[in-house]
Amino acid sequence: MLGHGELIAKLETSWNELLGHGDEAFDITFPAHGVQPSLTLKAIVVHACRNKDSALFDSVIEYKIARCADLGHIRFADYIRSGSNVYLLNSAMMYFQWVLDQCPVGHPDRAAALTNLAWARLHGYIQNDLKDIDFTTSLFRDALALRPQGHPDHRLSLYHLTQALRWRHNNQHTPADIRESAQLYHKLLPLCPEGTYLRNIAAGDNGVNYVFNGCNDIPTDASNEGIHLRRIVLELCPPGNQHRPRSLDNLAQVVEARFDQHGSIDDLEETIQLRREAVSLYPEGHSGSLNNLAVSLRSRFQFQGKSHDLDEAISLHEEALRLRPVGHESRDASLSNLGGALRSRFNQRGDINDINRAVNLYCEALTLCPTPTRDTTLNNLALALKTRYDKSTVGEDLDKAIDMYRESLRLKQPGHPERHRTLFNLSSALCSRFMQTQENEDVEEAIALCEESLVALPPLHPDRHYSYFRLREAHVSLYQIQHNPADLSLAVKNFRLASTHPTQGFPQRIRVAIDWALQAEVFQHESALEAYHTCLELLDIHVMTRSSIISRRDATTAFRGAQSLPVDAASCAIRRNDLQGAVKLEERGRGQQWSLASRLRTPLDDLKLASLPLAHKLSELSKRLSDAQGSTGSADRAAADRAAIEYRKLTGEWETVASEIRTLQGFSRFLLPPSYEDLQVAACHGPVIILIASRYSCNAIIVPTSGQPHHVPFPSLTLAHLKVLKNDFAKVIRNTAGMGPKEPRAALIALLRKIWDEVMLPIVKVLQRDLKLPGHSRIWLCPTAAFTSIPLHAAHPFRPKANGDGRELCLEDIYICSYTPTLSALIRARQKMKTRAATSFVAIGQSQPPAGQGEALLTIDSELELVRSLVPAIANPTTLVGDAATRAGALQALQCNTWVHLACHGKQDHEQPYYSHFAMRDKPLTLLDIMDNNAPHAEFAFLSACHTATGDEETPDEAIHLAAGLQFSGFKSVIGTLWVVDDAVAKHVVKGFYENMFKDLEEGDMPDCTKAAWALNKATYAVKKEVPLEQRIVFIHIGV
Repeated sequence: MLGHGELIAKLETSWNELLGHGDEAFDITFPAHGVQPSLTLKAIVVHACRNKDSALFDSVIEYKIARCADLGHIRFADYIRSGSNVYLLNSAMMYFQWVLDQCPVGHPDRAAALTNLAWARLHGYIQNDLKDIDFTTSLFRDALALRPQGHPDHRLSLYHLTQALRWRHNNQHTPADIRESAQLYHKLLPLCPEGTYLRNIAAGDNGVNYVFNGCNDIPTDASNEGIHLRRIVLELCPPGNQHRPRSLDNLAQVVEARFDQHGSIDDLEETIQLRREAVSLYPEGHSGSLNNLAVSLRSRFQFQGKSHDLDEAISLHEEALRLRPVGHESRDASLSNLGGALRSRFNQRGDINDINRAVNLYCEALTLCPTPTRDTTLNNLALALKTRYDKSTVGEDLDKAIDMYRESLRLKQPGHPERHRTLFNLSSALCSRFMQTQENEDVEEAIALCEESLVALPPLHPDRHYSYFRLREAHVSLYQIQHNPADLSLAVKNFRLASTHPTQGFPQRIRVAIDWALQAEVFQHESALEAYHTCLELLDIHVMTRSSIISRRDATTAFRGAQSLPVDAASCAIRRNDLQGAVKLEERGRGQQWSLASRLRTPLDDLKLASLPLAHKLSELSKRLSDAQGSTGSADRAAADRAAIEYRKLTGEWETVASEIRTLQGFSRFLLPPSYEDLQVAACHGPVIILIASRYSCNAIIVPTSGQPHHVPFPSLTLAHLKVLKNDFAKVIRNTAGMGPKEPRAALIALLRKIWDEVMLPIVKVLQRDLKLPGHSRIWLCPTAAFTSIPLHAAHPFRPKANGDGRELCLEDIYICSYTPTLSALIRARQKMKTRAATSFVAIGQSQPPAGQGEALLTIDSELELVRSLVPAIANPTTLVGDAATRAGALQALQCNTWVHLACHGKQDHEQPYYSHFAMRDKPLTLLDIMDNNAPHAEFAFLSACHTATGDEETPDEAIHLAAGLQFSGFKSVIGTLWVVDDAVAKHVVKGFYENMFKDLEEGDMPDCTKAAWALNKATYAVKKEVPLEQRIVFIHIGV
């Protein structure tokens, strides 16, 4: 009854042999035959009777059903043997139909009856003896419905239905059939153990292989259903399957197509992972897989701005092109793809050789490409020519670009999926020509082309960003020539739309927002402040997605103009009389690296009181995020990609928990950009002076202990003047290295006098006149941009009073000066002062660094002996010197002690400031090491080394130096250096400092790190006769 009519084998036996088993079950085995498996049946004699016509079943009808089913199988078997005897097929189907009619819904044998009839009909269809396949398919579908998951014949019914769908697809080429077949095999294969007959035929040419090939013929479908189908096909091709590489490519193609439509970075990340696996599985030299991976990496570069993605893409494209020599059918595609990657690198790095080579590659591709892809190659070549024109302004390039765009557009009729790109690219070229010729026809056409491109795109398509951007270009061009305010308003509208378009990548949006701010400043438009807010918000989000400290800095420095955003934004707010807004903007933009890193070390004491579960959850996620940062730097790009995806997933979870915390009473601003009131807490022990050096204005803002901030303008000072002043200081300090200690420092004195007159004297007047700040009060300097390289604390008039009664006081005669990288850094340091541990002091010295790390320092040992002699016993002073002063030893000492004196070579790395380091016995102790070394109970560090408080030249508004790193790791108060320290005279400052630091310390008292600024002030004053001016002012205090 359950058979399908196949003739497996013949069995000859006697009645006596059958009846000899009595009532016991016995096996009947049919040996393997051809492709058919061996088969063993369990048999039992249920009713032995001499009369053959006696009923073998309890009812006559069941006997008739069985008898007709057997006759149907006999006729069907004869039909199979005959080749194509339609009479036998019709006879078999007649019997099977009768049996089905006798097995109504609910009958236990209905599924078998459906299967028998369907199987016979299917073979008739295969032999072209039957035309109807739809009814046959419905019979198999009905049988499957009666044999759900868990039924012993469920697997067989799944297989039967796949066969009907396969034959229907084979003749009718219906995509729905191949999609359903893939889903059925996805259910079937896990139910068939390896090595079984059903597994072998299901995974063979007429099973999964047929489905795989059929799915290849289905057009790319980026819908959720289309992607789900490709996922199913991939699962049907496990590792080791011959079709897995192609399945990976097919899934990558539809997932990337969805990225192109919706701009989700998760889709692009998955595409790259899939394509990396495909490359690893294809034979070496498979150019197509290399090309596909390179295209995806370039897309990620354009979306995220990671330079290593572009470098890898170019390398892969070069290799693919090498594998496609002249005459290869796909050489034109490789030429175009490499040209596109080189154009991207030109836009990033500006090497003219890249864009020249890109143009040449496109030209060669154009001579090779077939007609169907000519439109795309024309567009690409035109884009390269326009890019080169923007750099060199060679009119011939622009004219050629416009002609090629027009030809490309002629080949891309309305409805073409890429037509919108040629529309807005041509628009840009026409705008450039309008700026040359001032012919309105060009700019009017440019606007019309952009509007047409927008009509062709759905609201959330990523490319709408470019349409808005080019439309903005057209209106800016018009305004520059005709000065119609309406055009400027329309330009700003499109700036806003382009920079906030949610499905475009952050790098493109950030560049547009920076340009918006620049243009708004140039044209003095009221939207400038909005543009700055947009820039900083986008930059925050973009940098936050980076999974390592170094990659965050790289992300910041990748944008031309981003370095000055904080000061330019603050200057804009000042010019609009919004001083509180200026403070917030300056703080948000500056110290971005420290702020992002510190989020993972936020003290949770108050949160634990409000919600212990959320505090624990955030703490655990912060730890996992911190741990994940290391693995993202793997040299294995595939492993690094996986780590980056995991980091982004953890970041999302962390943000979700942070959002939940903000719903708690009193935590609405938890880890959000602080308000002015929050930031003013930094001034609780004395005013903080923010010095702003912008191309638009130079100013100072004084944040007092209470009340509104005060503005101090520097009308005679420009950014250009400050840069000259910074360079002059650097030159003068270098020259003093060759001077004797008693030689006059006339050039340095002149510079310090200039700083006093033009910068610090106006500030002191406000402090004294408006704030009534008493003498010898604490003040904190927070310099930005060029101000960070100028010794502001040492500002000095160096002249007698006008009345002849003595000399004018300098800044450090009037106030006790400290520095702070940001207001938030000062606030965090004070918060950590709430809990103090027992004082323990370690002096770390390394006078014999390894080769290449500096010369021997002969005075280190005597300096450490001096320090130890001055530190009171209550501080439990110890030393770490010589072979013990290794990188690991120094890290442990920094973590285990609350007070540290560090004497060794220090080096600021100007190319990568996070590699700035102290020279230890074995290897450098880097800024990265220090930042990873969380020391929450640390209090004070004296860095008797060179360049420990020199900032990052690439990001001047980021105080990325060794002293700031120690403050971040937990030290609340740090003495650092601005330039080279002369060891021979530094000991005088060290001696004076510690004498004052521990002065009047009574028995049982703990040393107070908040006295460090005062002690340094006293020490530098006391050593005027022994120490040259540049070596007295080299030391600065940072922190509480």
